[in-house]
Amino acid sequence: MNGIYYYLIAFAIIWILSAILHDRLEKYGVEINFPVIMWKTKRLRGLISRISNFSPTFWRWYMNVGIVVAFGAMIFITWTLISSIPSVFDIPAVSIVIPGVEMPGSSIYIPFFYGLIALATVLIVHEFSHGIQAVNEKISIKSIGLLLFAIIPGAFVEPDEDELKEAKKSSRLRVYAAGSIANITLAIIAILLVSLISAGIPNYFAEDGIAIDRIVSDSPSDGILKEGMVLEAIDNHQIANSSDYTNVVSSFSPGDNVSVKTDKGTYTLTLDKNPSNESRGFFGIQANKHFELINDSLGPLPWILFELLELFQWVFMLNLGIGLFNLLPLKPLDGGYMLEILLSYKLSEKVYKPIVNALSVVMAVIIVFSIVVGFL
Repeated sequence: MNGIYYYLIAFAIIWILSAILHDRLEKYGVEINFPVIMWKTKRLRGLISRISNFSPTFWRWYMNVGIVVAFGAMIFITWTLISSIPSVFDIPAVSIVIPGVEMPGSSIYIPFFYGLIALATVLIVHEFSHGIQAVNEKISIKSIGLLLFAIIPGAFVEPDEDELKEAKKSSRLRVYAAGSIANITLAIIAILLVSLISAGIPNYFAEDGIAIDRIVSDSPSDGILKEGMVLEAIDNHQIANSSDYTNVVSSFSPGDNVSVKTDKGTYTLTLDKNPSNESRGFFGIQANKHFELINDSLGPLPWILFELLELFQWVFMLNLGIGLFNLLPLKPLDGGYMLEILLSYKLSEKVYKPIVNALSVVMAVIIVFSIVVGFL
C-alpha cells in the first residue's frame, strides 16, 4: 500500500478522536476549529527567552546579515521558479514531498524515518528562531504549539500581533527573516557534516559495486528486482562503480529489453519512459554505492557513518528547500511580509499592498500549476 494511505488513515483517526474527546482536550490547550486543530502551550516561552537573552547583540547582528541574505535568497528562488515555467511539463519545479510516500510528479523520495527527523528539525529551528528574535526585539510571545491543517502538520510561535505591528520596520524584518535564515544556517552545518563524514568513509570502507536502495512502485523493476540486491552487470556491461552505473542506464531507450545481473540472479526488464526525460529508458531503480568494510579496528561501529550521512543529507535538503520556499514573495509566507515591509520604506500602503497581493497571486498560480502538472 502506498504510504499516503497510512497518513490518511492516521489523520482520520486523529480527527475522529478529536471530535469525540473535544471537551477533554480543551482543558489541555487544544483548540479544534475545522479544518484546523491547534495545541497551544506557554511552557517553552522561558526557554526561548533564555536563549534570546544569552547574547542579544549576537542575535541582532546575525539577523541584520540575515535580512540581506534573505532578500538575496528571495530573488534567487523567485527567478528559479519563474524560469522553470518553460520546462514544467518535463520536470515540475514544485512538488509535494511527504516522508515515506511516492508523490506523482516528484523525483524525490524521502525515507520515512530520516524524513520525519529532518522535518522536525525544519519546524523546530524555524519556529524557535522566530520566537528568539521576537523576544530580542521586545515582542511578547503569547504561545507556542503544534497544528494540523486538515492533513498538513505544522508548528508555530505566536507573537503578540499588536506589539509586532507597532515594532520598528527593521525589527519586523529581523523577526520574519529569522525562521528561514535559521533553516539555511542549519543546512550549511548539515552539508559540512556530510562532507566530514564522506571524507572519513574511505578510512574504513571500499566501494565494491552498486546496491539497490529502492524500487519505484509500478515501474519496470517493481516485482522483479528487490531492495538490497547488488548490481553486477546490465546487458553485459559490468557495473563496478557509480560511474559505470550512470553511463550504462543512460544509454537505453523506452521499450528496450534489458538483462540485469545481480548477486541474487539475472532478470529481464522492459524499460518504460523516464519521467524526467521521455527519450531515455526508465528502470525504476534508486541505487547507491555499495561498500565493504576493510578496516574492522572499531568492529561494526563504522557502519553507522552511512546512517548519519543519509540523515544529514535530508536535514540539508529539507532545511534548504523549505527555508528558500518560505522566502518566496508570497503572502502568507515570511517572504511576502518581508517584501511588503521593504516596499513600505518608499511607497504608500495604497501602492505596495496591491503590488505584493498581485505578486502573491502570480506565485501561487505557478506553484499550484506545477503541482497539478506533476500529478497529471
